[in-house]
Amino acid sequence: MTLQELVHKAASCYMDRVAVCFDECNNQLPVYYTYKTVVNAASELSNFLLLHCDFQGIREIGLYCQPGIDLPSWILGILQVPAAYVPIEPDSPPSLSTHFMKKCNLKYILVEKKQINKFKSFHETLLNYDTFTVEHNDLVLFRLHWKNTEVNLMLNDGKEKYEKEKIKSISSEHVNEEKAEEHMDLRLKHCLAYVLHTSGTTGIPKIVRVPHKCIVPNIQHFRVLFDITQEDVLFLASPLTFDPSVVEIFLALSSGASLLIVPTSVKLLPSKLASVLFSHHRVTVLQATPTLLRRFGSQLIKSTVLSATTSLRVLALGGEAFPSLTVLRSWRGEGNKTQIFNVYGITEVSSWATIYRIPEKTLNSTLKCELPVQLGFPLLGTVVEVRDTNGFTIQEGSGQVFLGGRNRVCFLDDEVTVPLGTMRATGDFVTVKDGEIFFLGRKDSQIKRHGKRLNIELVQQVAEELQQVESCAVTWYNQEKLILFMVSKDASVKEYIFKELQKYLPSHAVPDELVLIDSLPFTSHGKIDVSELNKIYLNYINLKSENKLSGKEDLWEKLQYLWKSTLNLPEDLLRVPDESLFLNSGGDSLKSIRLLSEIEKLVGTSVPGLLEIILSSSILEIYNHILQTVVPDEDVTFRKSCATKRKLSDINQEEASGTSLHQKAIMTFTCHNEINAFVVLSRGSQILSLNSTRFLTKLGHCSSACPSDSVSQTNIQNLKGLNSPVLIGKSKDPSCVAKVSEEGKPAIGTQKMELHVRWRSDTGKCVDASPLVVIPTFDKSSTTVYIGSHSHRMKAVDFYSGKVKWEQILGDRIESSACVSKCGNFIVVGCYNGLVYVLKSNSGEKYWMFTTEDAVKSSATMDPTTGLIYIGSHDQHAYALDIYATGNVIWKHSCGKPLFSSPQCCSQYICIGCVDGNLLCFTHFGEQVWQFSTSGPIFSSPCTSPSEQKIFFGSHDCFIYCCNMKGHLQWKFETTSRVYATPFAFHNYNGSNEMLLAAASTDGKVWILESQSGQLQSVYELPGEVFSSPVVLESMLIIGCRDNYVYCLDLLGGNQK
Repeated sequence: MTLQELVHKAASCYMDRVAVCFDECNNQLPVYYTYKTVVNAASELSNFLLLHCDFQGIREIGLYCQPGIDLPSWILGILQVPAAYVPIEPDSPPSLSTHFMKKCNLKYILVEKKQINKFKSFHETLLNYDTFTVEHNDLVLFRLHWKNTEVNLMLNDGKEKYEKEKIKSISSEHVNEEKAEEHMDLRLKHCLAYVLHTSGTTGIPKIVRVPHKCIVPNIQHFRVLFDITQEDVLFLASPLTFDPSVVEIFLALSSGASLLIVPTSVKLLPSKLASVLFSHHRVTVLQATPTLLRRFGSQLIKSTVLSATTSLRVLALGGEAFPSLTVLRSWRGEGNKTQIFNVYGITEVSSWATIYRIPEKTLNSTLKCELPVQLGFPLLGTVVEVRDTNGFTIQEGSGQVFLGGRNRVCFLDDEVTVPLGTMRATGDFVTVKDGEIFFLGRKDSQIKRHGKRLNIELVQQVAEELQQVESCAVTWYNQEKLILFMVSKDASVKEYIFKELQKYLPSHAVPDELVLIDSLPFTSHGKIDVSELNKIYLNYINLKSENKLSGKEDLWEKLQYLWKSTLNLPEDLLRVPDESLFLNSGGDSLKSIRLLSEIEKLVGTSVPGLLEIILSSSILEIYNHILQTVVPDEDVTFRKSCATKRKLSDINQEEASGTSLHQKAIMTFTCHNEINAFVVLSRGSQILSLNSTRFLTKLGHCSSACPSDSVSQTNIQNLKGLNSPVLIGKSKDPSCVAKVSEEGKPAIGTQKMELHVRWRSDTGKCVDASPLVVIPTFDKSSTTVYIGSHSHRMKAVDFYSGKVKWEQILGDRIESSACVSKCGNFIVVGCYNGLVYVLKSNSGEKYWMFTTEDAVKSSATMDPTTGLIYIGSHDQHAYALDIYATGNVIWKHSCGKPLFSSPQCCSQYICIGCVDGNLLCFTHFGEQVWQFSTSGPIFSSPCTSPSEQKIFFGSHDCFIYCCNMKGHLQWKFETTSRVYATPFAFHNYNGSNEMLLAAASTDGKVWILESQSGQLQSVYELPGEVFSSPVVLESMLIIGCRDNYVYCLDLLGGNQK
């Protein structure tokens, strides 16, 4: 039996009944589909997929969409192919989605038309220019191309390790002893139903491939236990990426019942959601995490969700520790008859494993129960074991839960076959007492504090039972502080709650600090988001002693700024209209939480009820709501005449045309009368000393070979004024060229170095751009890093501390790296909206823009002799611009293919890489000299050696290349992933003459190589993918990462370790 067969069986009996209802909750009528409509739409999609998909091997199809009326039809259509559906959440971090799709080696993905732009923007690196696409109604089918994929599913039973059933199990059915040759094989045509990944909250995310045989018993057993009929209405509470969604969808559609779907944003509005579920649609069965239920608040739960007149027959809570009986009783309204179940399971044995119905007698009792609610009995086909630390099954005492069953097995990561009856460790600890199993907590919830063991879930349970606490969560911050986060309508109860906790908790369990928050943050799976709580606490401690606001007008101005930056609205929008609504202005659930966090950071305190106000009210109403918290004793009615209009920049409608924003005379005065002296370091080992001839001459470092103050590493032998070990010593450039070395072989006998994080700066989204480091000649302490990110933000960050100096929001994503103008007063950066921006270097103010005909991902470079700016565009042209003549195009050259790589300018040539795998070399007049071919596209920009005799670059083929200036290969080094980054050549900071090369591969590894031979010196792995290029100054390396941070790494070697 398969999931689709369950649906077809029900559809044959209930063809004209409502199967799906989608309510947008925006005063429009809900949309309904009958079983007949769902089945017919699914069949059309199946036929379409069979026509256009050429399956070889595992049959899997991605689904990239938001909740909607067609969702069940799309899932059913994929299953009927037959193929497994692979849900991709559009709002999840792109790096996680990309990792998931790559690890699955996904060949096909259906993308909802409404999400096309987001998909292309977030995952453009997956889409080649020959990417196959075809449309079907509201979907577009993409064929993905994976190069150098590390995913290679091969049968290797000799290396696979499986848990063996050793002794008696607690089971709902007799499980025969399996024969060794009995396996489940995912390559079988009808095997798989869906593919998910674990949330990663309990470790590294794992790929989980779920067979029909594993999940169908859940559906069948729940239908009986919950007594589901065609009269029931079930709510799709879980996202597709969380396996309980499978139970919700197919429990409804296999029973002739109706499935209710609402937009994700509505789930964040507790009062609105309660009204939709229990007043408008009379939902009868709800499956949810305890966190999701807690978001309603105890009063709303008691008056609506679990009232005497509620429509809710069944409430099944799972995915987290079940609430205590005391809390559960306080939630129930008098006369409530809802059946409440505790369900438990893990994604690795999808979906649920055990169930327990709380007896009515227990719910009505007033006796205090010390034990948590039991896990109950195993579901159909499931085996539950509790094992001690030695791996033996126990009947009494404490141990870890193991789950499995003859057919209750899934495939994890690269597994192709799994023995029937395989048991999986859960990481959950329980105690067995009189044959009943009680949940104690996860292994990672156990901490040691003040010399004693503590389960932090105990603290949460005790706090939640206090009447003044709506809901709460506990974190072990930096493994040194126990923090209790609490939602309460009374902001003055902190001292009282601390006293109460001291009564009921042992001294080693009392929290270090209590933080009031508006609502608990949760993941897309409905679980507590611990990482977000840690961010909230970090903001809390940073703001405790600060007063961010100077008055009401200041609040209004800053609220407008936060509104525009969160919604990515244009900076030239002078004022947000008072009646503007967040969701109507491009907001969504994730952006609303971001705005809430920024507002609370601004005012220095939590603002109760603010999230719901953000999602349902105008900006003026939001302002007044904040004022009631910040200035509670004053008349807070906002008077428009009081508001000072905030101008974040001087940008106006001229931006679209790419013309100058200031008079030419003003620009000329600025450029020639305010000339700065500084040294610049940027990607590709570009080191320039500009307007500082006197300074360098005084030190004896200005060479005649260096026109217009351009100084390469060869000419900077000992720049004492910068105290820069990385620049010390003469460059090492032998007259003879080294032969091609053994690829990727570690150096023997070389001095190893280590890399450690010095600081990191959060940019809000992926950092694919590379840093520009500007060192003022007479004030080294003001050294600044300029870098942009996908959040549209261009930042200036202090080099030594990581402190942000300014931020400017541009019109779209920034992957281009900045360069500085010859005068030093401007930085130049390209943007996805096709503009090349000229910004003031001291403030970030937009000064002038040049328009190309497509996205600018290439990074600009400046010719120090002429001051010209060279840059490439997706419009397939390379440009030479004169920014002092308001963007005069000196020349442009058509390359025939889009340019990702950025040009490298040296005294003889200009070199640039192309997506066709060729490195192109031009004269300064645009004439092509030579080209060198690799085995993959070149997104990496070239880097020259100090003597300009060698050129280094990376390729999609995973190699770092070294060529001479005639285009002949010297050596190449094989990394572990594609190389987008531009290498950086630098002198070893230990004072030797050794020349090193820093490079990065997309899997997050930073490589340090010896530049003459390409031999490995050291490697360091960052926590996310890396498309940014490194820049080295002194003993520090700056680089961006796709975990949203800019990193500063200390290079340690020898006695520095």
